[in-house]
Formats: sequence, C-alpha cells, structure tokens
Amino acid sequence: MGVSRLDVFYRRLLLTKLFIGGWGKPEDLKRIFEFRKVIGDREKCKTLVPNDYPVYIDKIEEHPDCHIHNGYFISPLENLVPGILPPEAVKARFQFIVPKKWQKNRPVCIHLAGTGDHFFWRRRTLMARPMIKEAGMASVLLENPYYGYRKPKDQLRSSLKNVSDLFVMGGALILESTVLLRWLEREGYWPLGMTGISMGGYMASLAVTNWPKPIPLIPCLSWSTASSVFTTGVLSKAVNWTELEKQYAINSVYETEIIKLLEYCGADSFKMAQELVKNSAGPVESLEHLLGFSRDHSVSVEQYSKIRGEVDTGRGLLIGRGSGRPSSRDIVDQFISSINSNGTNLDTLPRRLHEKETLQDGKTVDSGKCCRPSLHRESISFMKGVMDECTHMANFSVPVDPSLIIVVQAKEDAYIPRAGVLSLQEIWPGCEVRYLSGGHISAYLFKQSVFRQAIYDAFNRFCLKYPNLQ
Repeated sequence: MGVSRLDVFYRRLLLTKLFIGGWGKPEDLKRIFEFRKVIGDREKCKTLVPNDYPVYIDKIEEHPDCHIHNGYFISPLENLVPGILPPEAVKARFQFIVPKKWQKNRPVCIHLAGTGDHFFWRRRTLMARPMIKEAGMASVLLENPYYGYRKPKDQLRSSLKNVSDLFVMGGALILESTVLLRWLEREGYWPLGMTGISMGGYMASLAVTNWPKPIPLIPCLSWSTASSVFTTGVLSKAVNWTELEKQYAINSVYETEIIKLLEYCGADSFKMAQELVKNSAGPVESLEHLLGFSRDHSVSVEQYSKIRGEVDTGRGLLIGRGSGRPSSRDIVDQFISSINSNGTNLDTLPRRLHEKETLQDGKTVDSGKCCRPSLHRESISFMKGVMDECTHMANFSVPVDPSLIIVVQAKEDAYIPRAGVLSLQEIWPGCEVRYLSGGHISAYLFKQSVFRQAIYDAFNRFCLKYPNLQ
C-alpha cells in the first residue's frame, strides 16, 4: 500500500509555515513540561477541576431540528499555570447542539477541533447535525485555544507561532474537556464520550487519559504521538526549520536544561538508537532521493516504512551536543541564509568558515561551534523529544477501559506516519482499530459517515457494558 498522492499534493498547495516564532520561550517550555508530569498522571489530577466548576450559557438559538446553546467558561489552565495562555484564549467557548427530541437516553459526544477547524460551522455541519438526525445524539463543540475566537492577534490563520503553543493547546484542552464532562454529568446527560478528527483526535485521546471513569473514545485519523507528524510526515516540510535551527544553535538552554526535563516514553523514545542517528544521512528528502523515490508517486509500505522507521527511531532519537554557542545572532543568520540560498543542507555541509571568525565589533567567535554540520539533525531530534514528551500516549495514563476505544485510521495517511512508533494497540491493549482505504485528506472529505458510525458503535458498547453507570 502506498502513500496518498492527494495528501502530498494538498500539502504543497498550502504555503504557510508552521512555528515561525521558533520553539517558544524556554521558561514556558519548562513550565509546560513540569505540568505535563502532573497532568499525565490521572491520580494527581482528580482535584484539579472541581465538580462544580462554573460554566455559563449566554445565548440559545432555535432551529428546526435542534437547540444550539452558546456557552463559555474560564480555562482551568489559566489558574494552574498563570500566563501560559495568550489573553485571547483564556475564555473557552463552546456550542452545545441539543436535539429537540431524544431517541434513547440523552447521549452527548464532545468534538475537539482538527487543524484549521476554526469556530463551529464545520463540525456542526459535518458531524453534529447528522448525528442528531441519525441517532438523536447531542454534541458539544469546544473551540481550541489559538483557533477562532481564541486566536492570538499576531497568529497567521491556523499556523501556530511557536512549538510550545501546541503543548499549551493540549494541556488546556485536557482540563477544559474535564470541565465540560463534569458539567454534562451535573446536568444529567448520559452516556458521555469524546471524538475528534486529525489533531482533534489526538487532543480527545489526551483528554480521555485524564478522565477517571470508563468513557467511549473515537479518535479519527490520529495515532500514538505527534512527533512523527512534524518530523517525518508531509507536515514536516511546512515547519520553519531555519528559525528552529537558529534558535537551537544560539540558545544553549534547549540542550543543557530542557532536555533534562524530557522523560523516556517507550521503545521509540528519542533517547534510543544512538548509532543509527550517527550513521543516518540527511533529511527525509535525501533518503527518498537515494532510494530512487519520486515525490510525485506512491511509495510501497515496505519502502516507506524503511525511510520513516529510520528517521523516527534513529535520527530523531539522539540529541547531539556541541561544546559552545556563538555570541552573535548575525553570524548564524548569515550562515543559514547563505545555505538556504544555495539549496545546501546543513547536515552535509562541511565547515566552510575559518575556525575563528572576526565580527564587525572586533570580537571573535568559534564559528565551528555555531555552524556544526549536525545542527539540522539535532533540531529534528529535539523536536521529536519535546513532541513525545507532551503528545506521546505512553507518557499519559491508560484510559480506564480501552475496550471502549475505536480508532479510525487511513491506510495511506501521509500526515500521520505510523512506521517506527508504538501503536495504540501496544499502549492501550484492548482498543479497536479500523482502517480505511485512502489517505488523510480523502478520508476527511468522504468518510465522515464512517466516523459517525464508529461513534455510535462505541456508545452502544458502553451502554451494554455499563448500563448502570450513571
């Protein structure tokens, strides 16, 4: 089975870059990683969100098939890690789509937003309204931080400015989902479940790891970690590696302090396969070229797994360490600019500069230390490490009952590489995985009914197994 050509083509149509601001403030990363150690343990989180956490409904809309309740609450993350959220994201907004007539019980599914899913129209039209018609099921649509009403003023469309923004989003959504689940319980709705597509599936999975009761979970087009998405998937080509490499080279805190906060998370941890890292050549494009792959054609599973596995479990696992850092940002800017203009890769570039470079102010800097050939590889490794820290499901508690989880995945998904990373079946024994033909984009466009059926099946499974758990 090959990689979807549609996925690759669609990604090329999008010209915006991810993480143009870089990694994020080192102090913010430290606070996020310390908080991850708390929120990754369900037992430590039982009292983080009170049962009576205030939720407000400020508008109710009447429609022929449903009532739409518009509500909001203050994100608990603002209280627990003050100042980590941008001001625009502190107020969490949601829509509650309620059928006018229930068919059986009063089931509610919380939908978290995928990449680019601003406001509520897309989820309401493609999922919530059909679910009312087909199953009499209500939906809660939560607005992600950094999206829609919660988007910072300096953010361009859906492109998160910093790597740390993704981790802040995840931490906020875990807590905000708990607020909504507790609120729905207080209001007497049952059964309750969670779903999401693509990034929304990741976030829903993270949220369910924190919920202390059995709950249906239906993550669609997502997998066990986001690290492969940004290091080997087609989205890796949209990452602003130039800025990330520059910041990694200039600021030693990333490899001297932040790395120490990253924890081992399983067989595909970035701390393993050191020899493979040393022997690996360059980025994914270089491996594809060497093996004779064309970007415009599908690649067999065996070939693709070889590439992705080497990159993900090898080159992305070891953090190379340099002995020094430059004293001037100018030399790094000039060096990287010259490399990019010539189409040269940092990994394969020899040290062209003299061992000592004289700056305009008369000072000298050891250029070999700031322009080390492994800089691109080190940045990819650091990206894998921080992504695994905050998104790898093995770093979080196992959901109370994995048999209530139905994962829907696309066989030819080029956005969510599965090679070289732990599978969800290994992390959550007993969960079910359903595979669709095609890639990420085609599944999103044409398989919404399959996603909804998986939701109904998971809820029915819950009702049969826990008829008295209300």
